[in-house]
Amino acid sequence: MKGALLINLGSPDSPTPKDVKPYLDEFLMDKYVIDVPYLLRALLVRGIILRKRPEESAHAYAKIWWEEGSPLIVLSERMHKKVQPLSNVPVALAMRYGSMTIEKGLQELSDQGVTEVLLFPLYPQYAMASTLTILVLAEEIRKKKFPHMKFSDVPAFFNKPDYIKNVADSIKKHLRDFDYDQLVFSYHGIPERHVRKTDKTKSHKKFVTNEMCCEVGTPEAEFCYRTHCYETTRLVVEQLGIPKDKYCVTFQSRLAGDKWLEPYTDVEIDNMPARGIKKIAVVTPAFVTDCLETLEEIAMRAKEDFEANGGEEFLAIPCLNDDDEWCQTVSNWINDWAK
Repeated sequence: MKGALLINLGSPDSPTPKDVKPYLDEFLMDKYVIDVPYLLRALLVRGIILRKRPEESAHAYAKIWWEEGSPLIVLSERMHKKVQPLSNVPVALAMRYGSMTIEKGLQELSDQGVTEVLLFPLYPQYAMASTLTILVLAEEIRKKKFPHMKFSDVPAFFNKPDYIKNVADSIKKHLRDFDYDQLVFSYHGIPERHVRKTDKTKSHKKFVTNEMCCEVGTPEAEFCYRTHCYETTRLVVEQLGIPKDKYCVTFQSRLAGDKWLEPYTDVEIDNMPARGIKKIAVVTPAFVTDCLETLEEIAMRAKEDFEANGGEEFLAIPCLNDDDEWCQTVSNWINDWAK
């Protein structure tokens, strides 16, 4: 029997330092997120970051927390509830980090008699800190707990026509009454070395700085996060007919100490008013679900900084969340696999 497991990032159980700390520990101690040797990672995370970060992050989470709980969890659950009745096989929901574990999701499917599982990482663009870590952990759990199961997975869908249409339609709807100077495509940043590490062809020996550092469809582009981001943007603006001077691509959420993908969202947005760009809209296509990075970092902090630097109007475009068209797309992909 076949079934699907939708897997998103995860969230602390509450916006308090007590619950944020173990969540951050699990997240930052993941060797695919901070990819340094274990002892150095433990020293960095447990000896330095977790001394201050839980309180700071808890404050940020508290600003976006809903009465029903974490926005990412609530929105993921809403999406799941719409996808399940549209799908021809059982569908479960899990998170990579936090209490809604992948093991629980697999157990739920197993209890329904599922032996063949479609792992569905809810990340359009491939990265080792998102897609890869999900697939590796799921396989470890399968070997230990569910050896009778067989896995397939949904590849990065950054350029799939249905997804592109969903993103384009969402942007078009939200921009209908907004006369913008610039549309910012802000993707989650990753260290440049992550791009090199996931390149099985080893073509990224020196990081290429032009927009499309790989040609889509080539072996080196298969796992190139940067290329995936720029290709998503290219396809969306092509569908919407947005001219080159009306949009840009940036990368957010960087950590200090490493060279991360550029240009940086905060730097670019802060400098826009001085260049005469006073009305901007920001879309975040690396996420299909609104979360801390979209609701607090972009819709709150980036907006405040933009206005403080002379910006006049700022529109944060929501993620796809539980949009009906997007939920239909997800169920269609599941049903196509299950045939």
